[in-house]
Parts: sequence; structure tokens; C-alpha cells
Amino acid sequence: MKLTLKFMAFTLAETLIVIGVIGIVSALTLPNLNSSTGDKEKVAKVEKIYQNLNDAFSRAEAVYGPFDTWFVNDTDEQKITRFGERLTEFMKVSKNCETTNGQGCFSSSKVFNLKSSGDFSDSLDSKDKWYRFITADGTSVALATDLHEIFVDIDGSTKGKNKMGNDIFMFTINESSGIVPSGLDQSFTNLLSDLNTAGSYAAAWIVKYDNADYLKISSVSVATATCTNQNTMNESNPRCK
Repeated sequence: MKLTLKFMAFTLAETLIVIGVIGIVSALTLPNLNSSTGDKEKVAKVEKIYQNLNDAFSRAEAVYGPFDTWFVNDTDEQKITRFGERLTEFMKVSKNCETTNGQGCFSSSKVFNLKSSGDFSDSLDSKDKWYRFITADGTSVALATDLHEIFVDIDGSTKGKNKMGNDIFMFTINESSGIVPSGLDQSFTNLLSDLNTAGSYAAAWIVKYDNADYLKISSVSVATATCTNQNTMNESNPRCK
């Protein structure tokens, strides 16, 4: 008896169809996947620098005493220099520009608002007498001369959009609470309002809600927001899903 074997195989046309379908599915899913991964990385970086700044601040107070006793009869420049030196003493720093302008610790470009037109600020690299440094992981930090504001660029001095809430984030110094994200004490409605314009409260949003979904908001209406995926965000559900 003669045994005949038959093998199943795809034709070239069938193979091309399958490849085409895979390509279409990839094109639809990869952008969302990349966006989600990027947002999670952003959240992780903000939370890390927040922890590092607070840890350094607490350790400095343990060594030098309460923050409000650090500056006795100091000029503004002496105050910011002392603060910068004591903070960086307890942080891993790859570059310290101190209070000298234009040393490359920040981008030379202006800082832009998150959504509204216009600029948020001049270049943080050119702010007169601000104390600036870059951490070991590449995060740029700027301490304002008035000792009330801290700006960080999680992408460092050469990358990113130089935009509030995207790669530039703002913190404030509270003598009783240490270093906190700007706007941490604000209501959900006030956070939404700011994140629909300037974006200075972005770090507070991330610390409160552990996400960066404010970047996916298409419109804001008082205490609610519509996301780009058409879901509704509110205080009980501060996410776009």
C-alpha cells in the first residue's frame, strides 16, 4: 500500500494578510502603550525626587537644627547658598552650579505653561542667584532665592519639553512639613483648574493620586474633566479610566 502524506501550509497571500493584521493592531496599541509607560516613568521620577529632597532636608535639620534657625543676619545670597550647601550635603550630586548663572544645570530655554499660551518663566539657568545642581540620576534642581520655591526638571538640562507638569515640577518649603509639592493643600477643583492652564500643581497631583492622567484631559468643567478617551474624571475617580 502506498502511503501519501499531506502537509498543511499557508499560501503567500494568507501570510501577507496575517502580517497586515498584526501591523494594524500594533499601530493601534503601541502609541497607547508607549504613552502609559512614559507617564508611569514620569510619576516614578517625581516621587523619587520628592523623597530625596525631603530626606536630605530632614537629615540637614537633624545635623544643623530647625530650618528657621539656619539664617541669622544673612543676606539673601548667603541664605540660598547655605541652604543649597546643606541640602546637597545629603544628596548624590553629579554637577553643582551653585549660584552662578548659565552653567548648564538647566536648559537655556524658557519654561512653558502646561496648556495655556505664553511662558511660565524665563530660563531657570539664568535666574539671578538661584542655587542649581544636578543629581546623580540626572534630575536638575533649582532653589529660588526667596527660599520658598524649588523647581526640578526630571529630564535634566538637555532633554524634555521644558514645560510645567511635563518635565518641570514645582515644590515649596514648609518649615513644619519640610519640602512639599506646590498645591498639595489645594482642592481637587483647584488642582484641575491649574493643570488646565499653567501646570504648577502637577507634582501635587502625582503625589496625591499616583498618576499623571492630567496629561490626558481634553476639557475641564469646574469639578470634573473629560479625558481624551471620553471617560469622565472627578474627585472620587481621579483617573482617565
